[in-house]
Amino acid sequence: MLDFRFQNGTEIIFGKEAEYQTGKEIAKYAKKILLCSYGNQILEATVERVQMLLTEAGVEFINLMGIEPNPKENRVREGIELVRGEELEFILAVGGGSVIDTAKAIAAGAKYDGDFWDLFKDRIPIKDALPTGVVCTHSGTGSETSTASVITNRETGYKLSIYDNCLRPKFAILNSKLTHTLSEFQTFCGVVDLMSHVMERYFSATPHTDLSDHLLEAILRTAIQNGRILMKTPDDPNARAEIMWAAALAHNDLVGCGREADWVSHMIGAELSAIYDSIHGATLSVITPHWARHVYRHNIDRFVRFAKQVFDVEHDAEQPERTAAQGIDALEDFFRELEMPMTLREINIASDERFAEMAQKFFRNGPVGSIKSINAEECEQILRRAL
Repeated sequence: MLDFRFQNGTEIIFGKEAEYQTGKEIAKYAKKILLCSYGNQILEATVERVQMLLTEAGVEFINLMGIEPNPKENRVREGIELVRGEELEFILAVGGGSVIDTAKAIAAGAKYDGDFWDLFKDRIPIKDALPTGVVCTHSGTGSETSTASVITNRETGYKLSIYDNCLRPKFAILNSKLTHTLSEFQTFCGVVDLMSHVMERYFSATPHTDLSDHLLEAILRTAIQNGRILMKTPDDPNARAEIMWAAALAHNDLVGCGREADWVSHMIGAELSAIYDSIHGATLSVITPHWARHVYRHNIDRFVRFAKQVFDVEHDAEQPERTAAQGIDALEDFFRELEMPMTLREINIASDERFAEMAQKFFRNGPVGSIKSINAEECEQILRRAL
């Protein structure tokens, strides 16, 4: 196990009608805030309810609506201008990962004396950020309890991240009933995303990580079990609650303590989203099995354990590679059960014309990966296999 420091200051407010505590929670921090959301009709009732609660609590708000999936730099700039111009003290995100990431980027950018994109592009340390809070309406990204913000720059074609403990929301309100408005595709994109956050940490070369191994396996099994329930009964409240809590735990850094993480699948997926605006969870269902088949022989024991502990594959002691491969097959079969895309063509990427470009951007800071370091050439090989 590696040395580590862990701190998570996000207060979780979990349960039925939890969003009714929003006004009271915000009032602890500010009287004038920025309210960020998608602004679509599906969430209109939730946003209006939150606005009413803010008014009742004496909290003034300025709206920033219309945030898109794969959040873009232009909305961050707009939010920073509003925060500075209106002297806003707090940012509330009502939505999923894209809204939350936008709120965090605004929070960091508003405190930075310069172009906020420098924080992403140049990896400038974040010294301060406005406080943020979340009313979560999507399960999967885990941004409601994480240190991360991921933003796409349309002009440069980069999708980049920043990380710092000061970006963790002060509170996250989690009422799984708010996720009932999601389509099946959005729901299962979230299931894939939370599983990917777990697998990026699980597939590690770090030895002697027994406790976090068991925690990671438990989250994966919970996601699989409840994902299958939602396939049959999309509005099952208990399954949605389990998925929502699993997503938060998958990416709040606790289960990654003391171990190196991989992140290859996520980084390849980010390149696909940056260029093609592909939905994040869909890129992961496509790329993850192809990455796994590319690297599994470099740590057979880890993939054998995954097969046994997560998918109950019977261990063939004489042919461990067979067991490992069956575990990858089982993962791919589960994604198919969820009716998630399994090839790039299924997400409208039918040509390899930009694969070399993506591979070079993937490799811009050197090789990536824990199970196996992946270079630009190998990144391109994985993409081609995924076509």
